Amino acid sequence: MKQLLKDIIIDQKSFLPSKKTIIRSFSEKYLNNEEIIIISGVRRCGKSVLLQQIRDRLPQKDYFFNFDDDRLGNFTVENFQQLYEVFIELYGEQNYFYFDEIQNIVGWEHFAKRLYNSGKKVFITGSNARMLSKELGTYLTGCYIAIELYPFSFSEFLDFREQQHLLGDISGTIARGEIQSAFNDYLKQGGFPIYLKSEDGIVLKTLYDNILYKDVMVRNQIVNEREVKELVYYTVSNIGKPLTYTSLAKVIGVKNSTTVKNYLEYIENTYLLFSLSKLDYSVKAQLRNPKKVYAIDNALVSRLGFHFSGEEGRLLENMVYIELRRRGGEIFYHNSGSAECDFVVRNGFRVMQAIQVCYLFGNSDTREREIRGVQDAMDTYHLLEGTIITNTHEEEVKYGDKMIHILPAWKWLHL
Repeated sequence: MKQLLKDIIIDQKSFLPSKKTIIRSFSEKYLNNEEIIIISGVRRCGKSVLLQQIRDRLPQKDYFFNFDDDRLGNFTVENFQQLYEVFIELYGEQNYFYFDEIQNIVGWEHFAKRLYNSGKKVFITGSNARMLSKELGTYLTGCYIAIELYPFSFSEFLDFREQQHLLGDISGTIARGEIQSAFNDYLKQGGFPIYLKSEDGIVLKTLYDNILYKDVMVRNQIVNEREVKELVYYTVSNIGKPLTYTSLAKVIGVKNSTTVKNYLEYIENTYLLFSLSKLDYSVKAQLRNPKKVYAIDNALVSRLGFHFSGEEGRLLENMVYIELRRRGGEIFYHNSGSAECDFVVRNGFRVMQAIQVCYLFGNSDTREREIRGVQDAMDTYHLLEGTIITNTHEEEVKYGDKMIHILPAWKWLHL
């Protein structure tokens, strides 16, 4: 095993990138603090690139190992000690460790905790949310900081296209037209770096197949491929619509709604889909209420779901949801029975934001409905401000002593 580990380490040494990559957001304070840094996210969203960018900023770079290697089929938690010994043999004693896709090894957290206890700094990436499960959290309580990485933000998308200048002084017809055009592209193309480089649909299909088969079916020992694929297809075709486990069970032809609940949990663990709950101060009611489902990236929404006219609205809503996740805070939807608001964001026990999404805002009936929805949320949670995100419309609406900001999505993304 030691010779194999040595071969893999040498093979992987070239992973430190020499070419220019898009700089991903990462706080300087995490580079030299004591905690284990765990970066999780969907496959191919840029976790490995971020890990290499971190590695490039620190004085010791050699203790890097990617566990997503087919030669490691027999690697177990007992082999970590051998890996450590090989590192020392090749490079001498160092204090920084970089582990990519470590969730493939059952029990990895025990080795990470041992390194932490001995004063080592450890950076870890993984493609499964279960690596931050309650059990792991209990074992590593107080020892780690969890960071979720997503496909490119709008700013990173512009950086990738060498259009970062568009986020400068945005005034005048030409500047607004250029950034609106760039946003229209981002809305449909999403932020997966590997797809943006080629714009080849086969890339998205391969990515989806890897998530579905490797991360969902194989990892959870699911044998009924049809049920899982139909569940993904139906939920992605109904982005932002209230769905229940019972109704989904009927759609995909399973008898027990618990099966659907489990399937969705497995899929959510891969970061492919996310379920959104209605905000209710009764936890039991919150669990009973219908969920809404969103997807990790708009390019995958277009690839996996049913296409229909006017789909820009659901793409905008999906994009806003992912951006809210990127910014942090607990996200829910609001429904009082008489009005609905797409997103409310809670920090701790207090709701801080009410956000409505409406692609086309010109119709009078649409305008009245969307304003009523955000007003209802503002009244319910005692907010002085609310936001309606549109494609191009911009306006300020005074509501008593309160204000509703209506603004195009590109401007909201720039805030």
